[in-house]
Amino acid sequence: MKTTLTLSLLGVLLWLSPAPVAAAEASKKLPEASLEQRLGDLEAYVNNGTRVTDGKAESKIAGGGPGHNAWMMTSAALVLFMTLPGLALFYGGLVRKKNILSVLAQCLGLAGVVTLLWWACGYSLTFGKGNGWLGGLQHAFLKDVGTAPNTDYGAWVPHSLFMVYQLMFAIITPALTIGAIAERMKFSAIMLFSVLWMFVVYFPVAHWVWGIDGWMNGLWNDQASIKAIDFAGGIVVHMTSGWSALALCIVLGKRLGHGKEPMPPHSLALCMVGTGMLWAGWYGFNAGSAVAADGVAVNAFVNTTLAAAAGCITWPAIEYLVRGKPSVLGFCSGAVAGLATITPASGFVTPGAAVLIGVVAGAATWFACNTLKAKFKYDDALDTFGVHAVGGTIGTILAGVFASVGANPNLGADRIKAYVGSTLWLEQLKAGAIVLIWSVVGTLILAKLVSAVCGGLRVSEEVETIGLDLTEHGEEGYHG
Repeated sequence: MKTTLTLSLLGVLLWLSPAPVAAAEASKKLPEASLEQRLGDLEAYVNNGTRVTDGKAESKIAGGGPGHNAWMMTSAALVLFMTLPGLALFYGGLVRKKNILSVLAQCLGLAGVVTLLWWACGYSLTFGKGNGWLGGLQHAFLKDVGTAPNTDYGAWVPHSLFMVYQLMFAIITPALTIGAIAERMKFSAIMLFSVLWMFVVYFPVAHWVWGIDGWMNGLWNDQASIKAIDFAGGIVVHMTSGWSALALCIVLGKRLGHGKEPMPPHSLALCMVGTGMLWAGWYGFNAGSAVAADGVAVNAFVNTTLAAAAGCITWPAIEYLVRGKPSVLGFCSGAVAGLATITPASGFVTPGAAVLIGVVAGAATWFACNTLKAKFKYDDALDTFGVHAVGGTIGTILAGVFASVGANPNLGADRIKAYVGSTLWLEQLKAGAIVLIWSVVGTLILAKLVSAVCGGLRVSEEVETIGLDLTEHGEEGYHG
């Protein structure tokens, strides 16, 4: 028995260790780079291009470039900052005070479990080479994910840094979903559902749209069946989480007393602090998606600012016209709506288009959160669907309308330039519709499965009345 266990462990270690290099390969040495090649590498580094020495000579700039590295490490930290503590405080302020810790626990729990999933196989299934539908397992347990760049995704950024950066997107996506089902779903059910949802929805969709051989990756895959673009996650993050959230909150049912008693946010101050953190972190989310400190990143940075500002003004302006008072919650919701809606387009459009997208975002999400929700009476507790699904869907379509080669030279590639300024919006519509259906159907199936395993999705009426902080976590957010 011990011998078998030892041999099994040895096999795993050998599988995880770098593959031995053949003697002939090891002895083959590239020639010294010429002065012209070395200057070419420096120009490529500054312009975020391919090394001139690749496969021809030994580059004097080993691994990633320091400027790009610094920006991408900062961006990864900013995207994590969006979840911890940004989203946690934003959502935490919107729930009743008896449930604030439940939201914080859910955000922290997801950060931990998604990170381990990403390490084990999530990164490989998303960004490994496989087929159009799913990546392979060649990078499971981060095998061969080191400091050398993976040129499929970034010429001057270490593979390991790209992996960590994308991890932060994987963390925040299921965390967004919990806003719709806040205050009434079991912690155990949330965690199990989220783990399964990553495999059924997030990993596949992210590979379709962003994987180098993804069947919807119109920007980089010559063989893509649908030539879609998604700069920073309108489809991958906001549509998957937002539409899944709607399906899940309908299956779960309304909170006790919903529509019969007031359920105002317990702390708009926390909500506003969280909004500011989200806005700041979103620069890493959008501008960081250039995977370089270059002109495309700068354009995404500018567009993120303008769309957020336009949304932040539009929502409370509508409130003022309709109710006579602009609310702090309106400013917060409008800003987040502008940020979510510009996300898929942020690196593809001009600043003028970004302002227009922000205005549309503020108006459309206000309508969804105030009129649609009241008409159809679903309990999207913290407006995950109203802001992220609606904003992400509109932004995805408008990215196809306003994308231009002038804003992003990559759109001038032969594989996609014929669609830009023409029928790209139809490609966006097709991709969005498929992801919407996939997310909703996957969520409905997983909800039934998790309900059976966990003895129901909801907490009992008594637990819900007392509050999830005390009953699920044995703690209180406030004393006295």
